[in-house]
Amino acid sequence: MFNLIIAAEEAAPSSGGGILGLLPLILIFVVMYFLLLRPQRKRTKEAAALQGAIQVNDSVLLTNGILGVVTGIEDRYLWVEIADGVQVQVMKGSVGSRVNLDGTPIVAPKAAKAPKKSKKADSDTNADSDATKDKQ
Repeated sequence: MFNLIIAAEEAAPSSGGGILGLLPLILIFVVMYFLLLRPQRKRTKEAAALQGAIQVNDSVLLTNGILGVVTGIEDRYLWVEIADGVQVQVMKGSVGSRVNLDGTPIVAPKAAKAPKKSKKADSDTNADSDATKDKQ
């Protein structure tokens, strides 16, 4: 009886072969890329750009919460004044963000997008300017 069951299992065709078997693994990799790897690379690039843009007299917030002013820059290190006459040497990687002197983060202003004008609005504007010229 067991021989019949084993023979029936061997005779059954296998399913899910080929690319369909790899599809879940590929899908998992794609999801991991967009949810984990891509944002991490973006953060790493932003941190590198921040660390490269630091100059003397910039106010910085270190990752451990210390607020100070950069007084000197060396190859991989910064001299940060954290109190009057107190300077510490820190690695550039320990800079969390550039801040204002009161500790608020510096936010780069976003360029305002000009509202799109329709052709009718353009013709109304031209008519108004023509009427103004006539009055002068």
